[in-house]
Amino acid sequence: MAKAKKEAPKAEDENFNFIVRIASSDIDGHKKTIIGLQSIKGVGARVAHTIAHKAGIEQSAKIGTLSDEKVKEIENLVLTYVEYAPSWAVNRQMDYESGADMHLIGNDLEMVQKDDVNRMKMIRCYRGIRHETHHKVRGQRTRSNGRKGLTLGVKKK
Repeated sequence: MAKAKKEAPKAEDENFNFIVRIASSDIDGHKKTIIGLQSIKGVGARVAHTIAHKAGIEQSAKIGTLSDEKVKEIENLVLTYVEYAPSWAVNRQMDYESGADMHLIGNDLEMVQKDDVNRMKMIRCYRGIRHETHHKVRGQRTRSNGRKGLTLGVKKK
């Protein structure tokens, strides 16, 4: 039994974009709007639903079928998410340096996370030491889980 391939968009739709670029991320045009927005680092399901609702876009529509104006509107909504979102819905509340609420996406999010971990390592706090020694950081069990290398257990004679 041969597997059916994904259907390509119909030939009469010349406006279909196979790759949509939003906030320095390439998104597959065949994905639905919500799933496509989630491929941006820092945008999860809740943020994607909020952005689609605010833009007035049908959530099940393919992101490649959207017009250039709608794509620009979505990009603007992604970049200005912190302005219309409640403070509990952003991914960086009370920033360490500025004290402001921010919602970071893409490379900015990765850099800030690395800076936070390096700061914890430098001040030698418990979480920083756990990061340094590659152990669990958030209180998970380590006796039976998260082992690396050879497994430990009962040794047979």
